[in-house]
Amino acid sequence: MKLYYSPGACSLAPHIVLREAGLAFEPVLAPTKTHKLPDGGDYYEVNPLGYVPLLELDDGTRLREGPAIVQYVADQVPTRNLAPANGTLARYRLQEWLTFIGTELHQKFSPLFNPNMPDDAKKIFRERIAGRLQFADGQLAGKDYLMGEHFSVPDAYLFTVLRWHKPTGVDLAPYANLLAFMERMAARPAVQAALNAETQGK
Repeated sequence: MKLYYSPGACSLAPHIVLREAGLAFEPVLAPTKTHKLPDGGDYYEVNPLGYVPLLELDDGTRLREGPAIVQYVADQVPTRNLAPANGTLARYRLQEWLTFIGTELHQKFSPLFNPNMPDDAKKIFRERIAGRLQFADGQLAGKDYLMGEHFSVPDAYLFTVLRWHKPTGVDLAPYANLLAFMERMAARPAVQAALNAETQGK
């Protein structure tokens, strides 16, 4: 398998999950600014949408969108318990978290990276994010991870999105449970391995 990624982007989430799964894969750097691949190719020829992540399976099949990719990866190694079984209420809870993170956090963080976005508009997005962070913080009360005591794929996505708080000026200080979650996640070997690989461009 190949995972097309860009450092600092949401592709970190499936990168973490692949390492948690223990599956063999090749990380392929696909910078979102240049779209030039290490071999000189044009990433748009791989993904016409131009963004990451994209997972290419061994047979050439390509999967886009992080929430779909992380569930696919989890289902390849059910003994790792990265996601509950399909058809169970717990699986729908997992999908609920993936959707919440994607639409209520990821989507609201994105405009804050736009240098042309007026400060007044950025203030509005930060206020909206604060409300969602307060909710997530409350949901983590008394739990190590979103789904309980064990890591599952939404945790990788939440960790990835929350890492954007510094470059976007979003304050995490009021959210003790989220801060503890971030420390817990950062200590995981798979998370450290993914971050180190992306830092080194591997």
